[in-house]
Amino acid sequence: MGQSEKGEIYDIAQWYPRMAVYDDLRGWDTLPYIGAEFYLEYGTLDYYITAPSAMLIAGSSELMNPREVLTKTQIDRLVKARTSDKTVFIRTATEVDDPASRPKQGGTLTWHFHIDHTRDIAWSASSAFIWDAARMNLPDGKKSLAMAVYPQESAGPDAWDRSTEYVKDTIEHFSKQWFPYPWPTAISVAGFSSGMEYLGMVFDGIKDKGTFLFWLTAHEIGHDWFPMIVGSNERRNAFMDEGFNTFIDIDESATFDGGKYGPKRDSEYSAGGEPPDTILKVLDNPAAPPILMRADAYTWQLGHPVSYFKGAYGMVLLREQILGPDRFDWAFRKYIRDWAYKHPSPSDFFRAMESGGGEDLSWFWRGWYMNNWKFDLEVDRVDGSQATINNRGQLVLPATVEVKFTDGTTATVKLPVEAWLTKGGYVWDAPAEKKISAVTIDPRHVLPDDDRSNNEKKAEQAIH
Repeated sequence: MGQSEKGEIYDIAQWYPRMAVYDDLRGWDTLPYIGAEFYLEYGTLDYYITAPSAMLIAGSSELMNPREVLTKTQIDRLVKARTSDKTVFIRTATEVDDPASRPKQGGTLTWHFHIDHTRDIAWSASSAFIWDAARMNLPDGKKSLAMAVYPQESAGPDAWDRSTEYVKDTIEHFSKQWFPYPWPTAISVAGFSSGMEYLGMVFDGIKDKGTFLFWLTAHEIGHDWFPMIVGSNERRNAFMDEGFNTFIDIDESATFDGGKYGPKRDSEYSAGGEPPDTILKVLDNPAAPPILMRADAYTWQLGHPVSYFKGAYGMVLLREQILGPDRFDWAFRKYIRDWAYKHPSPSDFFRAMESGGGEDLSWFWRGWYMNNWKFDLEVDRVDGSQATINNRGQLVLPATVEVKFTDGTTATVKLPVEAWLTKGGYVWDAPAEKKISAVTIDPRHVLPDDDRSNNEKKAEQAIH
């Protein structure tokens, strides 16, 4: 809660009693709340909020009684927004101080909201809100409504004027790529609770703007898929919430408006670029926990890079280096579809990706998730038509190797993970009558290689 220039803003969440989840792993899951989201069951929620008539209420999902709490002008604008791909103002900045922008003066009004297949709800109230909206186009011809509410000091062409646009694009992209958004509305709220998600509603900062506002909006909206649709237990397995969500929001940043806000790096993580220092420090740190560690078993300083960034990087490795986009996307979509409104465990995710991907991935789960193992390939020898490559770490991954030949040609070789599963070294033989001049491991720097100083060797450097 806090004071904007035009009035108070109240962000209300985690405000009603909830039922503990009874799942097939532990029965009643009664772990106490520690800041990680509650583990919640699904159902239908019908709720009413009585507030001073001067206030606008933004609530999770659909407003059921607009004629009782909005003006005719606002209702007409909402109707227009439901058919518009461009943002439509429901209440403008100049109307915030206009008493006529509310259907009555003094007293209270009661707002009625309803939502199905939900695990949570939140709401926000303020007399200072500007309100805008636009239509979202979902698969199979379905529609939903993107909205934003924000005080006057948040407005601006590089700030909250674009919030609804960000919500709309993010949900349309994730709906097409992964699983259709199932609820009638989604709303972003500018307030004092920056960077927090609830079902169909996200709280971002009053002063957020530019690239950061886009990144934050995409990330928090992404939580509608993890854990709002796929109901994983962040209290026990944060990577299934934050890691999966960080993975999908990176793709949204890469595609929005031709990549205007990409690539998203999160300071410590980037896809398709130099592996992040934070991840390598995590792999080198004997105190760092494995990904499969309960949320209260490590500090925030370690937990954040592990659950968010190592979790996301694992998904990128699985998609780009191990399964490939086609197999990964099919398997991950099926995982989301099969576990929508249910409660998967890590083993359910592992089995889903192996089954959908058609490959035994136990070596990857063991090295990346169950342990904090290090990956370090080296070029040991370049001798005539042979190159010897060693794996000095415990983690195994497939690797791309660039081989230059003395005749000026170049070959790119994909070494499968089987090269390291039973031994630490692999000898690659060049095609007949080809002589190797140099070898470079992972030339695009997409793998978490711990020591890049040993990733390249020329023939004259070979040890005989």
